[in-house]
Amino acid sequence: MKIQVLGAGCRRCSQLAENVETAAKECGLNYTLEKVADISQILAFDVTATPALVLDGRICCSGRVPSVAEIKTMFSPTSINDPTKSP
Repeated sequence: MKIQVLGAGCRRCSQLAENVETAAKECGLNYTLEKVADISQILAFDVTATPALVLDGRICCSGRVPSVAEIKTMFSPTSINDPTKSP
């Protein structure tokens, strides 16, 4: 799974990256974590607020820091592929 954390590196962005890494490790996922700080790359995702969490190219959350437990639910294949689930 490709995990991207979008944000300029503020405290909330760092917290999101930490929570994501904890959740991924607890779930035993095979993943890569990329921290995207370049504003042009962030704008390409068309997010309205950072930090934002992108899983396999899909924006799962933006403008807040979800808990480790909530992030674990986002790892579910049905959550990632369900277009009705909004960020």
